[in-house]
Amino acid sequence: MTFPQIRMRRLRRTPKIRDLTREVVLTPNDLIYPMFIEEGISNPEPIHSMPGQFRFPINGVVEETENIASLGIPAVIIFGVPAKKDETGSSAYNYDGVVQQAVRSMKEQLRDKLVVMTDICLCQYTTHGHCGVVKNGEILNDPTLEILQKIAVSHAEAGADVVAPSGMIDGQVQAIRKALDHAGFTNIAIMAYSAKHASNFYGPFREAAYSAPSFGDRRSYQMDYANPNEALREVKLDIEEGADIVMVKPALAYLDLIYRIKMKYGLPTAAYNVSAEYSMIKATAEKGWIDEKAIVLEVLTAIKRAGADMILTYFAKEVAKWLLGNE
Repeated sequence: MTFPQIRMRRLRRTPKIRDLTREVVLTPNDLIYPMFIEEGISNPEPIHSMPGQFRFPINGVVEETENIASLGIPAVIIFGVPAKKDETGSSAYNYDGVVQQAVRSMKEQLRDKLVVMTDICLCQYTTHGHCGVVKNGEILNDPTLEILQKIAVSHAEAGADVVAPSGMIDGQVQAIRKALDHAGFTNIAIMAYSAKHASNFYGPFREAAYSAPSFGDRRSYQMDYANPNEALREVKLDIEEGADIVMVKPALAYLDLIYRIKMKYGLPTAAYNVSAEYSMIKATAEKGWIDEKAIVLEVLTAIKRAGADMILTYFAKEVAKWLLGNE
């Protein structure tokens, strides 16, 4: 019998050899932890459709983010859950809004221990749950841009390092960049939700943020998941408008887009491992049908392997502990 000279298994023989030859290495530094901050509560409230996740009170933000920073996670992204909503989401740019208060507390106590990112959208703040101003059942583009500008500037004034427009409103990056620069915040970065799809993977998030639309859906502004070339056009436009980081959302069912976008544009690329991607793993693990740790590490490594430079994930704290050997 003739044996092959090239034996690929030589480099798989032992754990140490496999570690030496591993091509993609997941670290805590790759992770961004999404946080829900709710106005008007005094204790963390569990999110039932997202086991292990909570809505945090404003007075609990500092303690929680200190814990996150201690795990080596470099950044958080803040989603506000306001006490009051109206037709235009005016509380989103209030000086004493939930996000603004939370960011100021974090920056006063933590300084530069964490990169603080903030979501820029209207869905949590409007009575109708849509990401823009609504008139006669239509989501209006340009009037929405004016409100997004106010939100972005208010977050920058509070101390945010990065603002992240997520509504898929045409021209949102350019409008926000113009507003930030005019207000003197030229160093505040924009992470654009450039290829955010009208996905079926957002259900648990909408419970967490009380942000489900009260009528219709979001397909008139979020992307059709069947259109990869359109996603590339969206990313190109955001780059031309001044985006510093581009994002694909969701992540796991969109690995091809993460790869294509990273290869084509080379810009820092984020991927959002969204709520249902999280909850499906949690639910299956609770049944005892999978090894949760092994599955999560495989999923996040695959997202990084596809080209993501940073991963927004609700698993961030658990993964950081696993990678640091704390659990």
